[in-house]
Amino acid sequence: MSTATAIPPVINDPTVLIPKKLARARPLFDPEIISRALKGSFVKLNPAILWKNPVIFVVEVGAFVTTIFLVRDAFAGAAGIGFTLQIAVWLWFTVLFANFAEAMAEARGKAQADSLRKTKTDSIAKRYTSGGKIDEVPASKLRSGDTVLCETGDIIPGDGEVIDGIATIDESVITGESAPVIRESGGDRSAVTGGTRVLSDQVKVKITSNPGETFLDRMIALVEGAERQKTPNEIALNILIAGLTLIFLLAVITLQPFAAFSVASAGAGSVPSVAVLVALLVCLIPTTIGGLLSAIGIAGMDRVMQHNVLAMSGRAVEASGDVNTLLLDKTGTITMGNRQAVEFLAVAGVAEATLADAAQLSSLADETPEGRSVVVLAKEKYNLRGREVGEQEANFIPFSAYTRMSGVDISGRHLRKGATEAIINFVREQGGRVPPNFLDLSERVSRSGGTPLAVCDGAQLLGIIHLKDIVKGGMKERIGQLRAMGIRSVMITGDNPLTAAAIASEAGVDDFLAQATPKDKLEYIKREQGEGRLVAMTGDGTNDAPALAQADVGLAMNTGTMAAKEAGNMVDLDSNPTKLIEVVAIGKQLLITRGALTTFSIANDVAKYFAIIPAMFMVTYPALANLNVMHLHTAQSAVLSAVIFNALIIIALVPLALRGVKYRPQGAAGLLRRNLMIYGIGGLIAPFPGIWVIDQILVFLRLA
Repeated sequence: MSTATAIPPVINDPTVLIPKKLARARPLFDPEIISRALKGSFVKLNPAILWKNPVIFVVEVGAFVTTIFLVRDAFAGAAGIGFTLQIAVWLWFTVLFANFAEAMAEARGKAQADSLRKTKTDSIAKRYTSGGKIDEVPASKLRSGDTVLCETGDIIPGDGEVIDGIATIDESVITGESAPVIRESGGDRSAVTGGTRVLSDQVKVKITSNPGETFLDRMIALVEGAERQKTPNEIALNILIAGLTLIFLLAVITLQPFAAFSVASAGAGSVPSVAVLVALLVCLIPTTIGGLLSAIGIAGMDRVMQHNVLAMSGRAVEASGDVNTLLLDKTGTITMGNRQAVEFLAVAGVAEATLADAAQLSSLADETPEGRSVVVLAKEKYNLRGREVGEQEANFIPFSAYTRMSGVDISGRHLRKGATEAIINFVREQGGRVPPNFLDLSERVSRSGGTPLAVCDGAQLLGIIHLKDIVKGGMKERIGQLRAMGIRSVMITGDNPLTAAAIASEAGVDDFLAQATPKDKLEYIKREQGEGRLVAMTGDGTNDAPALAQADVGLAMNTGTMAAKEAGNMVDLDSNPTKLIEVVAIGKQLLITRGALTTFSIANDVAKYFAIIPAMFMVTYPALANLNVMHLHTAQSAVLSAVIFNALIIIALVPLALRGVKYRPQGAAGLLRRNLMIYGIGGLIAPFPGIWVIDQILVFLRLA
């Protein structure tokens, strides 16, 4: 698995593991979003739309029935029309408030989609003809399979693969970051996205998408909240609350004949009106979670998008919250991605300073991260400064895969550094011999999980440079957080088992898969899933595509190949493999938020039942007056207070539904205890003071 390069500096910094949120994440109560949501609230009153939410649909039917009886009573000049009017108004408000919660979540996604649409332009493409000439055509005329030339300053006209050349690309319209990235033919950094701009050089691109099917088009469609489909967990919860609604509907329907029979038998009291019964039904069914459920799901996808991750479905976000096993690539995810020189190990009879001097001289022209780290280490340990060697007729020997070494010929010296076997062969060719403890030093470095880099001065072997994969700062703590979430971490690497074991121990992962091939990754995921676990992994190469497709959560890097992006169900626009840890936390936050508000809603309904039933029916059943512990004034004030509280609590919980309940790593038992203590008890307590205060206000204003 290759590692993405030229990504934003915040990701290259080994001490930074949590990517910054994009500036484009809008405030919760952005005026434009609220305006969209208000309009959407009324659009969603359409029964053809609202029936998908059975609880709120029942509320709308109840509001409609109450309105019909209100109109009838108004024409008949019946008494108590003011009370019925208030009930009808607050029932319609309940529906609107529930619609507003979902519309707010959708409006945030649509606002993001609009900002993406602004980046779309029908640019001019330089398309190659069958004769090899260039023909300028609108980008909308391109089809999959066409080949185009993209030069400095050009907008890339469509999604594609670089088949020739190398260039720096500005992908800020996609990622929100100004740092350019490198795209070149071959390997895992060949994919380009339509709408991005070439900053330098030129590339030949083979188009892989048709108009309307580009990555940007899919992004726009996916961030539209209205396009989101419900997840299995959400569907199951919808079935549960629909069942509760049906139970309470049957219970309330039977109240009127029972009340009529009691009044007829006692010769006193009154039968509850239709408006009262409808209000009671709305107060008892789980309207709170029914009104917020869709908003929670949409907001979860929105939070993932704010972290610059494009989720292909709500199912992927939800699945991330249930992940049991997390596969992390070693290079670039757990380690910094480049080996660093950490120590010089001189053979017997050679001073370390002499070894450091030779190692630094042989690395002055080495522009690789490893070579630069050798120069820095020699300067830090022995104060050896970079020297001007140009006037000394130095002949630099570049690294070659054939010789497996590099170095410099200077002042009659032949300084070389490279693989142990290659340097030994070079020394023997020069007539030298291998010191007794040289192989011991090399083996010691290998056993520790490092890479030995031998150094010689002509026929004399000087010692070993210890190159080490540097584990990112804070990685062990992050792995500990995963463990606290109940997630098992597995490091994937192509290294030998000895090196893999050393890095795994230092990083604190639970297991590792060494010398991993694409087939090994796929079989490992299938084995985990066969044991009932949900698996997440990151990848950016074509060789990762089978595993990404098999994983329950596959996070593909935007800098990776088109095959990887098509195989995964999420795409990280920042191409930061560590981001998967954040996605897992967001998924868990979504599930926790849904669970917390469901707990609150059910507890809230139970409390409302005991708060208003005694006051509502104390006229029909006078003995119930003893249970009217809050001393609500009348049956009418109790019902109206409960309906108003029921509507207002939805609006009060909208910010929580959109922002989510704060996630803290803890076990299932601790989470259940927290939900019951905070949201369960909170849901039981809140209605009593809320309804009492509203009752006092209504009586004071003579509205009931």
